[in-house]
Amino acid sequence: MRIDVLTIFPGMFQGPLTESLIHKAREKKLLDIRLSDIRSFTEDKHRSVDNRPFGGGPGMVMAPQPLVDALHASGVKARAAKPWPAHNRPLVVFMSPQGKKLDQPLAEKLAQYKQLVLICGRYEGIDERVMKWVHQEVSIGDFVLTGGELPAMVLIDCLARFVPGVVKEAGSVQQDSFYNGLLDHPHYTRPEVYKNLKVPKELLSGNHQLVQAWRREQSLKATYIKRPDLLKTANLSSADKEILIKIRTKK
Repeated sequence: MRIDVLTIFPGMFQGPLTESLIHKAREKKLLDIRLSDIRSFTEDKHRSVDNRPFGGGPGMVMAPQPLVDALHASGVKARAAKPWPAHNRPLVVFMSPQGKKLDQPLAEKLAQYKQLVLICGRYEGIDERVMKWVHQEVSIGDFVLTGGELPAMVLIDCLARFVPGVVKEAGSVQQDSFYNGLLDHPHYTRPEVYKNLKVPKELLSGNHQLVQAWRREQSLKATYIKRPDLLKTANLSSADKEILIKIRTKK
């Protein structure tokens, strides 16, 4: 998977992209992450990427020319197709607090593309005309940051888990919270007893079916307590619904 990041602060990405699984994935050529400094596409001697907003008001706005030229250099030759283009064409994503909130289904959809181009905005935002090249706006939450770099890092980390070979055991991805619409179950490791706190006996039973049943119940319980809103859209079996009735009754 190739990810192009358009930013005026490429140095911000050095830590997150040179450590842990992302670093290993880049070394193995599983992830091709390219940082493009928008300033290198400016046409004036001051390398200006922003200007005053028409109509007045506070702050500055990122100008269209450097951004669009950076998009073209990343392989985006035409304006955004509606609906999204084929998976072998670059998909342009603008990191914006006005965008669709990032969740597991959206991440899975984005991960199907061979190339993503992420635009990291700054100042008061980008010139609206650049949006003609954007396929999707993505937000990581209902709050405003100083720029789109940190949200882009979050999105990259999220997408990396879907790339085959990045996570050593593919099964661990399928057990992640939100993957199946529910929160993940609790996890335990050695020793069996720590400061008089014991590992649940079900996990020590050696009975695979018992372990799976316990994990499913704990997943449902965690979701009910922490994120009950997820239960409205989760794909629940009749057995799951019976478990939830017992959980509600116990509460």
